[in-house]
Amino acid sequence: MEGTLPSPRTPEEDDLVKLCAALNAQGARYVVVGCMAMNQQGLLRATEDIDLLLEGSRENQEKVRKALEILPNKAVRDVNENDLDEYMVVRVADEIVVDLMLSACGLVYAEAAGEIEIRQIQGVSIPFASARFLLRTKQTYRDKDIPDRIFLERKLRENS
Repeated sequence: MEGTLPSPRTPEEDDLVKLCAALNAQGARYVVVGCMAMNQQGLLRATEDIDLLLEGSRENQEKVRKALEILPNKAVRDVNENDLDEYMVVRVADEIVVDLMLSACGLVYAEAAGEIEIRQIQGVSIPFASARFLLRTKQTYRDKDIPDRIFLERKLRENS
């Protein structure tokens, strides 16, 4: 079908770096959670998206929307101002998929703020959730969270 956009591809480290550079340039307050953060903790597994936990103010949400304009299909333009208030996850399906949330397993950005580990990747400061915070986000009934919990519990035991 003419004019149809291709399906999103698997995000790579370069995509995360580019996205975080744009978020940082806007002054957005966010933390990388989910699989990309798990990979930084040392559990390498494939991911289909980049998960971001956002500080919930309207001003910050607008900064995030502006930053996501760097994605080529401009899918973020379909995100309405109040979508994050109405939905647990707002999926921006562009060249890559970026999931935006104000809460991860009931935890908000303010709770993550003291549990952020800044990593420099390709010269960009990227705020990743700590192992301790990630473990708190993995207290679900989802089968895919079980290996993450086991890995994080072991890592935290070994580092204590």
